Amino acid sequence: MADITCAPAAHHAYDTADRRALYRTIFERRDIRRDFLPDPIAPEVLSRVLLAAHHAPSVGFMQPWDFILLRDPAVRARVHALFARANAEAAMMFEGARRDSYRALKLEGIMEAPLNICVTCDRSRGGPVVLGRTHIPATDLFSSVCAVQNLWLAARAEGLGVGWVSILDNDALKAALGLPEAVVPVAYLCIGHVDQFRQRPELETAGWRKRLPLAGLVHLDGWGATGAEPELAERLSRDQAAGEDGRFLQDRLG
Repeated sequence: MADITCAPAAHHAYDTADRRALYRTIFERRDIRRDFLPDPIAPEVLSRVLLAAHHAPSVGFMQPWDFILLRDPAVRARVHALFARANAEAAMMFEGARRDSYRALKLEGIMEAPLNICVTCDRSRGGPVVLGRTHIPATDLFSSVCAVQNLWLAARAEGLGVGWVSILDNDALKAALGLPEAVVPVAYLCIGHVDQFRQRPELETAGWRKRLPLAGLVHLDGWGATGAEPELAERLSRDQAAGEDGRFLQDRLG
């Protein structure tokens, strides 16, 4: 058998069809707040999605995540009440027309989705000293966020929508779910089948924010030197334009 450990990096790339599938999943992922269907998620599908989340990278192989499946309408109603209170507080942080625009947005699907999942981080897992977390303690939280992203992408590939409810008082949520002292909520997710995946992010469509130009966000050898590699900057702009127009998979992944 040939030794593949020294093969050129290009030999490890996926074929075009697989790369297109990966990028399609990334580009078509959406934060779902509406459009949920009541159909239950099949156990075999949910198992695959959770397994993908469990294969996220983690600092010191700490694997600090747990996944709380929330099906009981009464439990979810309590969480929805926490959202409603936090959302009312958040609205008052904006002024004038911006406040009106905020209030018009639908920012959760807690009761509509057939399943909610709270992804947590056990900050005590791995003991008092964790390899790689010695100088940046928050890397355990970052690790749990990686699990969320894996879950989100796997769910999209399975045809499931996911919405992240971030307008919550974390301490109140922790109490509502009975989490141990060392365990903190990282993401409260609504997940289920949907009747559509919108072409663009909902906040973009609503005019809340536009996607920033990627070429202006890539710096060279320190902060501030953007566009220092003209060829890369040009390619970034062309790739982003192709992505915005829905041409990336065909035109840019030859």
